[in-house]
Amino acid sequence: MPLGGGNKCGCCQKTVYFAEEVLCDGRSFHKSCFLCMVCRKSLDSTTVAVHGDEVYCKSCYGKKYGPKGYGYGQGAGTLSMDKGEALGIKTEEAAPHRPTTNPNPSKVAQKFGGADKCHRCGKSVYAAEKVIGAGSSWHKIGCFTCATCGKSLESTTLADKDGEIYCKACYGKSFGPKGFGYGLGAGALSHTK
Repeated sequence: MPLGGGNKCGCCQKTVYFAEEVLCDGRSFHKSCFLCMVCRKSLDSTTVAVHGDEVYCKSCYGKKYGPKGYGYGQGAGTLSMDKGEALGIKTEEAAPHRPTTNPNPSKVAQKFGGADKCHRCGKSVYAAEKVIGAGSSWHKIGCFTCATCGKSLESTTLADKDGEIYCKACYGKSFGPKGFGYGLGAGALSHTK
């Protein structure tokens, strides 16, 4: 401890006395100086992130030094056009798009040029919306439905016939056994539209 009171603040370089001292990474700060270098929010031991001589809140630290790219967002506010200029991040111009020379291993994707085609609507199905059922690719929303009643399906409620998908109830009515004792007689409950 230097002569004349306390250590020097890591931010303002003035003397820090014991009653107002916050220690972080071996350095002393005034409570009022212990702020994020970007957003200026007050920090404490649970919210601080240190990079060299700089202190940040965990959110700003993650934006400035954390991993970048798809899947590294932090909640609903991550889909934005903010490129981080306020954080001192230099943006690089994106290189022009060049198609890959590595062919897609999927035979369906090779045939149609990129993505599998939905068995119901015939449009491209990308990984985020893709469901596989009855040996084909389907859009999860809107296309992965019963061919008869239109009910949304899941892998546990799916029955297929000739490449088309049905809910188990419609499949049973259309292709199941018929006759006395199989639920289609006069005393059976039936589902009508």
